[in-house]
Amino acid sequence: MLLEDIETADNLVSLFLKRADARADRPFLGAKIDGYWKTITWGEAARRVCLLAENLRGLGLREGDRVALVSENRPEWCLADIGIMAAGCITVPAYTTNTERDHVHILDNSGAKAVIVSTDKLAQPLIPAIFRTGIAEHIIPIDEVRGYQGGNLECHGWSAMIEGNAAAARKAVDERIAGIGRTDPACIIYTSGTGGAPRGVVQHHGAILCNVAGAASILIEDFGVKDERFLSFLPLSHAYEHSGGQFLPIGVGAEIFYAEGLEKLATNIEEVRPTLMVVVPRLFEVLRTRIMKQVAKQGKLANYMMDRALLIGERKAEGRKRLIDAPMDFLLDKALRPKIRDKFGGRMKAMVSGGAPLNPEVGIFFDAIGLTLLQGYGQTEAGPVISCNRPRAGIAMETVGPPMKGVEVKIADDGEILCRGELVMHGYWQNDSETRRTIQDGWLHTGDIGHLDAQRRIVITDRKKDMIVNDKGDNVAPQKLEGMLTLQPEIGQAMVTGDKRPYVVGLIVPDAEWQLDWCRAQGKKFDCRQVQQLPEFKTAIRAAVDRVNAELSVTEKIRQFTFADEPFSIENEEMTPSMKIRRHKIKERYQDRLDALYRS
Repeated sequence: MLLEDIETADNLVSLFLKRADARADRPFLGAKIDGYWKTITWGEAARRVCLLAENLRGLGLREGDRVALVSENRPEWCLADIGIMAAGCITVPAYTTNTERDHVHILDNSGAKAVIVSTDKLAQPLIPAIFRTGIAEHIIPIDEVRGYQGGNLECHGWSAMIEGNAAAARKAVDERIAGIGRTDPACIIYTSGTGGAPRGVVQHHGAILCNVAGAASILIEDFGVKDERFLSFLPLSHAYEHSGGQFLPIGVGAEIFYAEGLEKLATNIEEVRPTLMVVVPRLFEVLRTRIMKQVAKQGKLANYMMDRALLIGERKAEGRKRLIDAPMDFLLDKALRPKIRDKFGGRMKAMVSGGAPLNPEVGIFFDAIGLTLLQGYGQTEAGPVISCNRPRAGIAMETVGPPMKGVEVKIADDGEILCRGELVMHGYWQNDSETRRTIQDGWLHTGDIGHLDAQRRIVITDRKKDMIVNDKGDNVAPQKLEGMLTLQPEIGQAMVTGDKRPYVVGLIVPDAEWQLDWCRAQGKKFDCRQVQQLPEFKTAIRAAVDRVNAELSVTEKIRQFTFADEPFSIENEEMTPSMKIRRHKIKERYQDRLDALYRS
């Protein structure tokens, strides 16, 4: 019935209300407040959603009006999102890291008539943008915000927006959503923009429901559904978390708990004990490094067992697991893997990686230590999930799995991955020319290069626009090289380049912890800039690059490298909120330094 409900739902609001009616008194949304985890029931969530919807209508908002949502992950994010849709309006999520300029672009482009914002801190860059655009008429702060002066902007407190006659509100919402279909727009999600200004992707209800149905079928058929609990960590303003971390749990009747942030994520996982999480590869890389460091401190036996686990994992991935490995595998299941699983709460069924490419070695590592890792693939324009690995089909870490249920995939003559189905957006908001370029004859042109293996699992080579073509015409996939570099303990981040050049060069951010340990061992003062000038430090990094080069072809080898001044981050605009590097921004900043590598 769970899957049938999703497949036959007319819209996201009706699916939510159906789940809420069935699970009325059971916990739904959880957050840590004053040091304790507190929950909101399904029934209470539905009550607040319907009241919010009617109060939004009371402000004069009508069908199709856009409402911007600026908030960290918290229960009110979910309530606001569904409440906006229940009012017949369209949600416009915005990243919490947006600058005033970013907000101006989104507010101006979307024409949002109202804005919901969570905190005073997030309101500070937002309110000037509201005044500059002069379109939004209402602001609804969830928490208290400081006063402001100017314009005709009306302020409405969150608590007042979820008050009223609950029965009448529910009746009005039921009548209204009866007229909302799967082809109607649910939200406009602005792409995080690895290049150029973000475009507004119009996701209709059916696109997200198609995604939810495909993901739910994997969960139901491969794992079974019972007392599921998701830990929401990635920004809900990103399509990946919006569909996978919010509407998938709603679809399967799961609880959603909201993490406190990256610095408390490990603690939150142990406390919440989730069964499922959606995360990005960068987090897996960080967790892998931490686990390896923890094991390294536990003595010879622990290190021996980890080495054996990884060796068996590699053989398994290559399809050459031996019968002689069985006793050691049994011992690892008893002695090593349970301890690691306990660090992840002890109930984790699977962690799903998406948003950026995952290095196969990272996937093999987590499989070897007893944690199921499923790599998915997609983009905002496709709901966003196009494919996902699943245990029943056989997990191959070098692939991103077969297409999801209801998704067609084919490979164009130039190797570009194309997809078709209900999940494909109807277009970019107010950008017909870009829509025509991206969707041709019903096929979404993803911009990714790849192929289908013998089991019709998608293998991605690289982004079409990111592909390096050297001066001899050879193609080099930068993401592969960057992934290999960042697996080295000495290297935290990397970007490689070499388009129309004789060879590939790299820009490297040394791993901070490794760099500190190196300084202590060498008796050097820990000063990043000064240390990077030392010949012996560069030699140490060169050794890491050489280890990578030993596994690369002649055209792929990184011949020269230089150091970045600081880590790539969202704050310096060198990473997107989904943790992908923004190549054009990095190149703008370091182009002279990179060019110099071809003269040395």
